[in-house]
Amino acid sequence: MATQDHTRLRPWRAIERRVSRRIHVGAVPVGGDAPITVQSMTNTITGDAAATIDQIRQLEEAGADIVRVSCPDEDATAAFKAIAKASRVPLVADIHFHYKRGIEAAKAGAACLRINPGNIGSPARVREVIQAARDHGCSMRIGVNAGSLERDLLERYGEPCPQAMVESALGHARILQDHDFHEFKISVKASDVFMTVAAYQMLSEAIDCPLHLGVTEAGALRSGTIKSAIGMGGLLWAGIGDTIRVSLAADPVEEIKAGFDILKSLGLRHRGVNIIACPSCARQGFNVIETVNTLEERLKHISAPMSLSIIGCVVNGPGEALMTDVGFTGGGKGSGMVYVAGKADHKLDNDRMVDHIVELVEARAAEIEAAEGRATRAAALVAAE
Repeated sequence: MATQDHTRLRPWRAIERRVSRRIHVGAVPVGGDAPITVQSMTNTITGDAAATIDQIRQLEEAGADIVRVSCPDEDATAAFKAIAKASRVPLVADIHFHYKRGIEAAKAGAACLRINPGNIGSPARVREVIQAARDHGCSMRIGVNAGSLERDLLERYGEPCPQAMVESALGHARILQDHDFHEFKISVKASDVFMTVAAYQMLSEAIDCPLHLGVTEAGALRSGTIKSAIGMGGLLWAGIGDTIRVSLAADPVEEIKAGFDILKSLGLRHRGVNIIACPSCARQGFNVIETVNTLEERLKHISAPMSLSIIGCVVNGPGEALMTDVGFTGGGKGSGMVYVAGKADHKLDNDRMVDHIVELVEARAAEIEAAEGRATRAAALVAAE
């Protein structure tokens, strides 16, 4: 099958990302010119290592780059070593208030500690956590939420606001910087989209560390995804953001799917099949909605980046197919046209469409993965010389 680059950014849609310094979460780079990473968080009881590992495996299969695990008690950090050993992606230990949990998690294999230095006690305790992170190669995330701002900031500003969130974040950052620790990223999240966007815009101009984007407590699957897409989409479009988490009251796997869909829509990451489909109307030559739902399910295992157009009629179908790897445009008398690499290739009966398209997409995915494998091996040989 011919190869065609449909993911190349045109000049009028290129996004110029904010310049940030690069840190690492385990082996995963965050910031600089590294790809924007997608992460989620487990919602199992961390002390139940088997259940937590099982959920991490599901997130890995969905494409998660990083997974966060809450460590609220000793049972959690006791289980963390086995969890970290089993995980194929780096883990962030979510720490609140008790400094010992941070030290334990660092020793147990956490790649990053999500922590607010200002809420874990005395300067001596902060030093201990920073030293543990340094000794065990952990980075940190300073996580500021509008719902848990420091009392003095709330008294001064009267209520949660972007200015208070940024002041909190920069205050926590100074604590780490004063200890010569610079492997950190920051988030300033609120459930209010306007507050979130304003806080990140202010923070992006005040410090050069990587930024972890999110609209916290965004809501249920549909409404939360929309809210997150609006908030994070605008920031990403402006070049702000180095790693993202879509916070949904839903299966964490859905957070990964939504995160990649947001990045995919902006041309910032290309993973899996991007299906372009019409909303359908009386002109459709087949049941578009049913077909697209079936194809989404049948193609969810594909991780190779590619595009697929499913259009019900010839009004827009041929034009959309010109820009996709594989396409199908409805025609008449129970058949339509299959497009390959942007060109009309052959006619196909509607009742054979789904199976045939799955075969074409899987074949194209195999080509892409083989090419990527060859490129990786070539790069390894060059590095070894």
